[in-house]
Amino acid sequence: MKTVTLTVKKEPELYLECETLTPDAFAGKKADEIAKIPAYQGREDTTLGEYFSIAGQAGASAAETQIIINGDCSKMKYIGAKMSAGEMIVNSDTDMYTGGWMTGGKLVVKGNVHSFCGLGMEGGEFIIEGDAGNYLAASYRGDWRGMQGGVLRVKGNAGSDICTFMNGGEVIIEGNVDIHIGTHMEGGKIVVKGNANRRVGGQLVKGEIYVFGNINVMMPGFKHNRDVELEVDGTKAVFAEYLGDLGERHPKRKGETVYGKLYLKK
Repeated sequence: MKTVTLTVKKEPELYLECETLTPDAFAGKKADEIAKIPAYQGREDTTLGEYFSIAGQAGASAAETQIIINGDCSKMKYIGAKMSAGEMIVNSDTDMYTGGWMTGGKLVVKGNVHSFCGLGMEGGEFIIEGDAGNYLAASYRGDWRGMQGGVLRVKGNAGSDICTFMNGGEVIIEGNVDIHIGTHMEGGKIVVKGNANRRVGGQLVKGEIYVFGNINVMMPGFKHNRDVELEVDGTKAVFAEYLGDLGERHPKRKGETVYGKLYLKK
């Protein structure tokens, strides 16, 4: 695997849209060619070379390319969006849409991310070593397809409305989350190792939500089913299993009604 190192040399006045900052866009290119790749600041067309010093050379394919980004990226959007392979390490905070619509590869942000990150993620691995904002792994506004595959881990806390319309994949939050978690969820797995505020699993149809801490207010559409011993993300514990959201429509499989499940660690 070959490595391209980008170092921020100029902070954008507004916000820099970096959807071309991926192993897919860099594959087969040398540093001078990468510098000419387009980027956008508001209505202004610009290039990556205007904002980054670039060293190294990409691999022949996305899978053979690693990108390391140094410097302050807190005003840069879409980093790693739609990447399909390869590896990216961002040594900074990032702005909205980081890792959105990923289909493969590995993206590591060694800081915080803003809202709307990991939208519609279909595959790959996305690790956030700090905190995440609102609408993590959710659907784009007006769309019904949230996260569909892959693994997204947040080592800090996350905001509200995470995993809205989630259809697949796995999200692990090692800290706390705010309100509206897994709303309209139709598949996938959410693990919250801290506390959840309230409105967890509203209109949950299919999928699983695990909460290790407390839920301030349990949704009324959930019914305790049983206590069960499980191993979740490396932790063995007894969980209270709730079925729900009972007020929502539910499909049938082999004559049995399929419910979403909410697990609360005892």
